[in-house]
Amino acid sequence: CQATSASHHPRTRAARSHRMMRIACMRLNPSSGLRLLPRHLGECRASLHSSTVCLHGEFEWQDPISPDEVVRVNVVARDGGQYTINGKIGDNLLYLAHRHQKDNPALALEGSCEASLACSTCHVIVSQDYIDLLPEPKEEEDDMLDLASCLTSTSRLGCQIILSKELDGITITLPAYSRNYYVDGHVPEPH
Repeated sequence: CQATSASHHPRTRAARSHRMMRIACMRLNPSSGLRLLPRHLGECRASLHSSTVCLHGEFEWQDPISPDEVVRVNVVARDGGQYTINGKIGDNLLYLAHRHQKDNPALALEGSCEASLACSTCHVIVSQDYIDLLPEPKEEEDDMLDLASCLTSTSRLGCQIILSKELDGITITLPAYSRNYYVDGHVPEPH
């Protein structure tokens, strides 16, 4: 076994090189991730990886590409007013409401947990004609619905309703009020 000084040891050299590469890359682009891919004999080569930024509900802010994708949603607001909003196949009902509530505050759905199934502030009442077209709720959704105000047999969480062509013309009713159990009273703003 040969004795080598710490500064000339291959592993130490590689570790120093790794550190220097990481610092250099982070200075170039702090938001990118750096992965080191091992090579033979203790050498390393760097590989940069970055992901595109995707915001919650970003898909719902895009208009349908073709008329075949349009899904009409009829909303009965808390004040009794009736409104029709156009979504598209694949839209999440909560984020679609966020998109349209800037123009019409009567369509406001809170969604304080931002669709993580940790609240019931996006509770909606689905019309009897359409409730059977929705998939069965997950256990987590049922648990959150137990906390919802104004619960009915056709209650669902808006964040769990994904629009499909079969739901074209669906009518949802916003309950008279909702309770926000969020500790600090956080009310998220649509992105």
